[in-house]
Amino acid sequence: MPKRTRFTTWRPLATAATAALLVTPLTPAAVHAAPRASQPVHSYENAIREAVWVDTGLDGDGDGKADRVAVDIVRPREPALRGRKIPVIMDASPYYSCCGRGNESQRKTYDADGDVVGMPLFYDNYFVPRGYAVVGVDLAGTNRSDGCVDVGGRSDIQSAKAVVDWLNGRAEAYTTRTGTTRAKAGWSNGRTGMIGKSWDGTIANGVAATGVKGLETIVPISAISSWYDYYFQQGAPLYDSGPEWLSDYVNSPDAHARCGAVQRKLVDGAPRTGDWTSLWAERDYVQAARKVRASVFLVHGMQDLNVRMKHVGQWWDALARNGVERKIWLSQTGHVDPFDFRRAAWVETLHRWFDHELMGYDNGIDREPMADIERHPDQWTTSAVWPPNGTRAATLRPDRGRQAGVGTLGLHRGHGTETFTDAPDLSETDWAARINTPTPEKAGFVTGPLSRNLRLSGSSEVTVTATPSTPTAHLSAVLVDVGPGTIRDYADGGEGITTLTDRTCWGASTTGDSSCFKETKAKTTDVGYTIVSRGWADLGNHASDLKGAPLTPGKRYTITLDLAATDHVVPRGHRLALIVAGTDKGLIDPPADRPALTLDLSRTSARVPFVGGAAAFARATGAAAFTTPGAGFLDGVREPRTTHRIPEGTQ
Repeated sequence: MPKRTRFTTWRPLATAATAALLVTPLTPAAVHAAPRASQPVHSYENAIREAVWVDTGLDGDGDGKADRVAVDIVRPREPALRGRKIPVIMDASPYYSCCGRGNESQRKTYDADGDVVGMPLFYDNYFVPRGYAVVGVDLAGTNRSDGCVDVGGRSDIQSAKAVVDWLNGRAEAYTTRTGTTRAKAGWSNGRTGMIGKSWDGTIANGVAATGVKGLETIVPISAISSWYDYYFQQGAPLYDSGPEWLSDYVNSPDAHARCGAVQRKLVDGAPRTGDWTSLWAERDYVQAARKVRASVFLVHGMQDLNVRMKHVGQWWDALARNGVERKIWLSQTGHVDPFDFRRAAWVETLHRWFDHELMGYDNGIDREPMADIERHPDQWTTSAVWPPNGTRAATLRPDRGRQAGVGTLGLHRGHGTETFTDAPDLSETDWAARINTPTPEKAGFVTGPLSRNLRLSGSSEVTVTATPSTPTAHLSAVLVDVGPGTIRDYADGGEGITTLTDRTCWGASTTGDSSCFKETKAKTTDVGYTIVSRGWADLGNHASDLKGAPLTPGKRYTITLDLAATDHVVPRGHRLALIVAGTDKGLIDPPADRPALTLDLSRTSARVPFVGGAAAFARATGAAAFTTPGAGFLDGVREPRTTHRIPEGTQ
């Protein structure tokens, strides 16, 4: 794996001082010392609340008129009265009316004039008193906007990009949805930060990938980096539906009536074969990472089975290659906002990040460790860079063990074969729970007990050479930490958190918009193993990730599966396991056939990034010879759920 280098964008002191003058009065003390944090000096109760409709320049619904997207704004009154311009924090979302935002599913509410009264989440309560404007954008086709939802395509991205352009004087907006009175953003200094969880964070990724000027930073939380990888992985279907289902789910009633043509394009452009099409190319932000100007503060749950960690690894690596300033938090949760797993630290860190990136304050956050990683529930460590310096991929090789079906994993080339039969009614939890026992649906390979801790950091890959018995076959590869532990229960309904009844407040409140939110705590479970990383593929895509083909039964094929990024320490005394199997129930759909697959172990391997590389693996596994583990069932989390998912939460 290539070495990662942190790139920091340094702002001159004059820039920081100028930004400070835009939001705070100049006092004698300020002349001598630039501020290091924005303060809640503005009235939230008297904030200006208004709505504008920004012209996107598109006509997605085909009514002969350019689509306008609704933009709800909450901004402090005092800077405007003094002629001072302020930066913007923006959350562009399809969920403001259909589904709600945050752990409490908050929706926008309005007064009789159509101005926003209740803006979901804490951003406006906390940041408006500190001199920021907070903007909530309804994606085209949702809530009060024209147009159609196209699930990460041009319409979705232009919905938010046009607002950034308007804030910088490059686009038109109007005071009503259909009127001709223009609205100017003379109160904005153009400096914009985008934030949001899931689909909202995905929009932030997509807008950053346009290279739009004025977008200074993005904070994507549990966000998608390529929509193909939300629905497929290397040809294997991850869900039993395509983007048309998701579009239908969030479209407004008006959009339902007028967006049939867009729905048809989503169906035709996303065939269930898993083949790459121009629709997916348009929605692949990773390939456009070279255009990103904004800094990126990325947050994700390492056990997110909705927007999976593959989105993190490929986006992070692409940003690193292009010298983007970046920061990352990785939790043990599933699809959960950091406000609900590390609240106080999150609010404080986000405040400092926006102060640095949007107001130019030299508060030192750019010189602190790049990564925060949750090692145990509510126990966090840091890394100066991520993955850490000295991380290198080691090639691990499976081999037959003393007991059929329970093989070994080491540095030396394996021999012989292992055969398993696809069992679509079983999942990774079934395989891992029986890692010590021969079962017909998997091939498992384990190290001996480790003599010291072994840290994996980054993205792995598994190369499999397999002979199928049928014309279709799917493959899964899973890395497992075998040993007892207490982890967040990411398979529970809260995906690692429990919501309490007590509330804490973060910012100012009004009658119509409270800053007080229900507290949460970690939901934990004791396990005998932990899934570390996963990957899937259709064996029919062996020759190309872009297009599959029928298999010839009895013919040998080689394919490399991409495994999701992670950061995990396998403790001393535990074992590291590799499992290769077929359908992973709840996470990929089964193939048309139920194949038996025979692995050629001499041509099968895993490349895993360890801190210290192959030498670290050798030191951790070389102290004791492999011994056949005792048979038995290991406790783990429940199996992945099979209900429809949307990039917000399980539905």
